[in-house]
Amino acid sequence: MRPANIVTAWADILVGFAASGAAIILNKLINGQASFADLIPLGWLLLATTGLYGGGIVFNDVFDAELDSKERPARPIPSDRVSRQNATLLGSILFVIGIVAAFQVSWLSGIIAIFITFAALLYDAIAKHHPFFGPLNMGLCRGSNLLLGVSAVPAVVGERWYLALIPVFYIAAITAISQGEVHGGKKITGVLALLLIAIVLTAVLGLGFLENYTLIAALPFATLLAIQVLPNFVKAAREPVPEKIRTAVKVGVLSLIILDATVAAGFAGLFYGLLVLILLPVSMKLAQIFAVT
Repeated sequence: MRPANIVTAWADILVGFAASGAAIILNKLINGQASFADLIPLGWLLLATTGLYGGGIVFNDVFDAELDSKERPARPIPSDRVSRQNATLLGSILFVIGIVAAFQVSWLSGIIAIFITFAALLYDAIAKHHPFFGPLNMGLCRGSNLLLGVSAVPAVVGERWYLALIPVFYIAAITAISQGEVHGGKKITGVLALLLIAIVLTAVLGLGFLENYTLIAALPFATLLAIQVLPNFVKAAREPVPEKIRTAVKVGVLSLIILDATVAAGFAGLFYGLLVLILLPVSMKLAQIFAVT
């Protein structure tokens, strides 16, 4: 289930929650003007993304079982620690949990969850083997996950839909470069990934033109993101060997939390950004125990 990656999915929900304007509940909670019951929708959405992301990752291993038996025999299914049938059952249960939890918030949340489920299965079964549609498909999964967070206030989804493009480009960059993590990649793919990262950083700064987005609060997080991601992607682009590509992918996935903290800080303030960033050490600790790529 890649627990470290699931934590990054929580960050998507938190940034969407901030962009929806619902994060003001936290300030009211501190001032005694709201109760923890007002955060119940956020709890449902966090549970939803746990099921959706976990289900997608499990089915990734289900569809890759035969390939993993040759390339990564230590994985749970090829090593016979988990049967393919039980993995399929687990993935299905996780998807159901994700969809049902999302419907507890709104019909729109539930529809987005269903879309994420189909998008994840499409990626696992078919799209990931395509050099263009694979990265795009995975990006759509993460972009939709952010919109799932925005759906805490359904009426705002139509206003903030463009925010989904940021994780689309970011994840597309990671997925593109990850295609060489077993046998090595091509320099042109690394260059493309760097270009996509540059677009993401530019877009994050460009959000400063919005009236309710405080760029000065987002800048420290954007700087940290650039420092974390760019050096590893440059190394992987210059020398696309499996080791450097895997490092770039791992750092890129974990740095999703920094990207989310950047956007969240812009919409909800510095302290909310720090709240999202706290998930980073949690994810990094889990990454020492469980696989990320």
